[in-house]
Amino acid sequence: QVAASAAGPSAPAAPPAAFAARRWLSSAPDAEPTDEQKKFLEAWKQHAPSTMDDPLFPAAKSVEAPATAPAKMTLNLFLPHSITHDKEEVDMVLLPGADGDFGVLPGHVPTVTQLKPGVLAVHKELDKDVKKYFVSGGFAFVHPDSSTDVCAVEAVPLEDLDGDTVRQALADYQAKLVNAKDDYEKATAQIGVEVSQAMNHALGQSWRALREGA
Repeated sequence: QVAASAAGPSAPAAPPAAFAARRWLSSAPDAEPTDEQKKFLEAWKQHAPSTMDDPLFPAAKSVEAPATAPAKMTLNLFLPHSITHDKEEVDMVLLPGADGDFGVLPGHVPTVTQLKPGVLAVHKELDKDVKKYFVSGGFAFVHPDSSTDVCAVEAVPLEDLDGDTVRQALADYQAKLVNAKDDYEKATAQIGVEVSQAMNHALGQSWRALREGA
């Protein structure tokens, strides 16, 4: 959040309350800023606009892996406007990684991966209580303590997607791609095609699962 300061460089900066808040990534406990970070903050206050928030630092202590994997993993699903799952204990999460779909169980090796448009499946109880979302993209952080943070641009429950609307959007973006007049229009249309195709594929998987369960 960057905004121009009308008060000038001598205006008092906001108090560093950010360290009292829970750390954004990982379920690890918060850590106090180090001496070096405190010196940086003091210099920051002298030059940064008064309307700019103080910077956040990663935890000073690394997250240690437990001796044995826990029975459940901890999931945090962050969206720009909400937190869909907050420190929720689940059996498994299936993620649409950019290099391929993969599952995360307790004790999974630490991983950072980009997400492609696709289905994110939260198994609260393995193969019995499953919540599926369509995510348009984002990142996943798998930590040594069996916690996983997913930061997604959008996460829409599959049951909220309308098949006719998705198919119409796919047709519209395909037409825009064919008629693109420059690289920007072509890139925008290509993204729309890829997301719409992934939505259509996700709905196809959902309908097959319902038929097989019937």
